[in-house]
Amino acid sequence: MDLPVTGIAQAFMTKINITETTGRNLWLMKSEPDVYGWDDLVAEGEGTWDGVRNHLAARNLRTMQEGDLAFFYHSNIGIEIVGVIVISKAGLTDPTDPEGKWAAVKVKPVTKLPKTVTLKQVKATPELQAMDLIRLSRLSVGAVRPEEWALILKMADVI
Repeated sequence: MDLPVTGIAQAFMTKINITETTGRNLWLMKSEPDVYGWDDLVAEGEGTWDGVRNHLAARNLRTMQEGDLAFFYHSNIGIEIVGVIVISKAGLTDPTDPEGKWAAVKVKPVTKLPKTVTLKQVKATPELQAMDLIRLSRLSVGAVRPEEWALILKMADVI
């Protein structure tokens, strides 16, 4: 389902059917909104996801492919899934790492969710208990299974 986008954001949003996930890896990527939030990404049009210094999260970044989808999650403030992003460039070296050991990707906003999905809602949903978001709560970049993706889109009033 392609959600309508209005105003200035329309120029930057990437038109992708977020309910069609066949052949894509799905992710959840956390950012503190007072440092880099959804609105910052929309204003930029494309952002670099860098600064990740956890080995599992970095491995997830290295696994990403162009066209993969991810939920954009506001951590610390809000603590909720707010939008969907697409991996626009994969396989980058983190520009903030002087040693060149850590991974990064570029991302573009696809759509803000009609209704945010809070961590409290996710924790209260039995079908989502195996999510990396719950099991590995400090992981900043985690995998999402297709059935989890679909359920979260339903909770967000997308489908």
